Amino acid sequence: MEMDMKPLVGRGAALVAALLVVTATSLSGQERGPGTGRGEQLFVAQGCYGCHQIGKFGTPIGPDLSGLGARYPAAYLRSWLRDPESVRPTAHMPKLELTAEEIEALAAYLASLR
Repeated sequence: MEMDMKPLVGRGAALVAALLVVTATSLSGQERGPGTGRGEQLFVAQGCYGCHQIGKFGTPIGPDLSGLGARYPAAYLRSWLRDPESVRPTAHMPKLELTAEEIEALAAYLASLR
């Protein structure tokens, strides 16, 4: 008797994503402002942690984003997320396919990192 593993794989991926969000929250050790939860979810869902670190969570390929909100206002972060190359022509960060709402949420989350 063979078992169809597809439903289990889908549940496993959802569980891993949920654990990453919890891990990002607990390992970064930073307080979040109201409305930043969606941005934190996007940070994980978009795979930002594959290049960036917040606290001990993530990979130190790109800049460490811990304390980013203390260095840059949300308006700057929105511009950066919209089109990194237009803000800094030598940027190595790719332009992300994000909606205006996603940019707003991710910028609010990043601005909360202090």
